[in-house]
Amino acid sequence: MAERLSVDQARKLVLHSQRLPPMKQTGSAIDATLAAIEHLGYIQIDTISAVQRAHHHTLWNRNPRYTPEHLDQLVVDKRVFEYWSHAAAYLPMRDFRHSLITKQRIASGDRRHWYVSDQRLINSVLKRITVEGPLMAKDFENTGKKVGEWSSKPAKRALETLFMKGELMIAGRQNFHKVYDLTQRVLPADTDTTTPTPAEHGRFLITRFLETNGLGQPGEIAYLLKNIKPLVSDCLQEMVASGEVRQVSVNGQCYFALPDSLQLINKPLTRNKLKILSPFDNLLIQRKRMQMLFGFDYLIECYVPQAKRRYGYFSLPILWGGNLVARMDCKADRKESVLDILHLAMEPSLNRHDAFFSALQKELVAFTRFNNCRDLRLHRTSPAKWKPTLQKSLRS
Repeated sequence: MAERLSVDQARKLVLHSQRLPPMKQTGSAIDATLAAIEHLGYIQIDTISAVQRAHHHTLWNRNPRYTPEHLDQLVVDKRVFEYWSHAAAYLPMRDFRHSLITKQRIASGDRRHWYVSDQRLINSVLKRITVEGPLMAKDFENTGKKVGEWSSKPAKRALETLFMKGELMIAGRQNFHKVYDLTQRVLPADTDTTTPTPAEHGRFLITRFLETNGLGQPGEIAYLLKNIKPLVSDCLQEMVASGEVRQVSVNGQCYFALPDSLQLINKPLTRNKLKILSPFDNLLIQRKRMQMLFGFDYLIECYVPQAKRRYGYFSLPILWGGNLVARMDCKADRKESVLDILHLAMEPSLNRHDAFFSALQKELVAFTRFNNCRDLRLHRTSPAKWKPTLQKSLRS
């Protein structure tokens, strides 16, 4: 029979598993960054730069000592690598063998619409990197004498095809542009490159997800992973039968959790610490899950026409008191060194506004500095009546 958890217990389990707010840390700052990546399993890469990019923002929220140079150094040190999780991501090098499942599927003919099927082009790109060493897409631009019948755009697709098939890896980035090199020149010599069996892979996905997220359902564990849900469901049943995984019930919904993780429910949660989250934070990336567990209906509106936006272009969910209580549309004005709070929208369930504003003010000091800004500008709040109170709090 499934163990029943209250909504509050479920949220506490999720937040402890996500390490939000972050725990006390020991060791060097970069070691703490690596530990966060290895625990979370992936860090989604995103190009939007209204504030610090999502991969930096997500890591900073787990490691207050984080700096953007950490990721570059961990790639150079071959402790993390870039590949596809449910999206483009940084992954722990120790999990490399589990990326082979996707690579082999793509190499066998499962292609995305932007992949290149021109084998002559692919061979030409691969030969250049083999002979010349690491190259970026711009190194294939059609300037001067034309090479073959292709220009930069097809070459970029060829590079990504080789990358997704596993023949190339990302050796680093320059000004956020990928540097491609042969996999054998990037991969550490002692890396395990044996392909996991289906059972190994299924158990890996389940264990990793439940360690990181506290509890989950088969569809959440297999989120955006092609043809994986039946394998996950079968492995879950085997793991429940063996006692490795337990069934729990939250609001009448069936979830699965690791026995050790359930002990986190008895651990106090730091509720007075506020965190401003990236829209692509690991906690938030599955929107339906957040609605079911936290009652937080979230849509990132940068893909919505401006006239139809309710909260703003890039609103950042705010975690406080164990709940998602607000969202804040921000933009870093880097020329003026000002962080603009374009719109702070509070959830109807939020009370204790003075305590919330105090916690927000403290976190905004660090968040402003993280975004390389010196000052704050508040433009709008919802409800509007709270703007003078927040304005006063920010000046204190």
